[in-house]
Amino acid sequence: MTIYSQVSGNKLKSFFLILLFIGFFSFVFYLIGQTVGDSNTYLALGLGISVLSGIGSYFYSDKLVLATTGARPADKKKHFDFYTVAENVAIASGLPMPKLYVIDDPSPNAFATGRNPKHAVVAATSGILEKLDRAELEGVIAHEFSHIKNYDILVSSLVSVLVGTLVFVVDWVMRGFWWGGFDDNDNKANPLLFVVLIATLIITPIIATLIQLAISRKREYLADASGALITRNPDALADALIAISADPHPLRRASGANAHLFFANPFRKGARRSFLTNLFSTHPPTDERVKLLRDM
Repeated sequence: MTIYSQVSGNKLKSFFLILLFIGFFSFVFYLIGQTVGDSNTYLALGLGISVLSGIGSYFYSDKLVLATTGARPADKKKHFDFYTVAENVAIASGLPMPKLYVIDDPSPNAFATGRNPKHAVVAATSGILEKLDRAELEGVIAHEFSHIKNYDILVSSLVSVLVGTLVFVVDWVMRGFWWGGFDDNDNKANPLLFVVLIATLIITPIIATLIQLAISRKREYLADASGALITRNPDALADALIAISADPHPLRRASGANAHLFFANPFRKGARRSFLTNLFSTHPPTDERVKLLRDM
């Protein structure tokens, strides 16, 4: 697979994800409407919300992700190494300089977001800026620049916003049924239809997780390789991975909706990973990433 086919595939995947989200979202609202006896109104409501959310996530996903992680603009004087490293990597990669943000959190991590290289953002935690040396930080930033170059940021940002919206709405609907907010005394719902709706609401978080996992873990390997190619120093990136993996602090503002954006797993570090953990993880095992980098 060439870099051009990767970029084309990610653009196509982004369009498909938006359509999938609109279709599934509208289907859930249609089932609610069927249950309460007003399917047309609920279908129109679901379609309207999903279309607005899909369009909004394309243009504003970066701002929403930054807001949910508590990121703030980096200061050029205070975060001198961050700025100069990013400038060097931008020149080496041939990409425009992205906007830089910092998350006040001791957990070392970073992510890139945005819809294209001209509207890209790279955010780093205060922990990663304090705990990594310049060469290691350069490796991490080059990795994030690779996500920008490959248009991984578009797919990841869309998934983060759309999955978050889907889970939020499902939670709202479940609470509505729990408190009787969707009861309609004039329309007795088909019991089978009600069972289908409840089952759909229960499995929706699982479907949301599978959508996240559909953003293949291979792109992390590709970004590692591309980042090492930019810096010509794969060992520094491997050292950064080891240091980040060994840090015990989970990222406070990380959630299931944005975990896949980060350079490394933002949750509990250092835990032993079982087969199922690896299977349902948004990140490849650190030891495998390190081994591939050491072999370069």
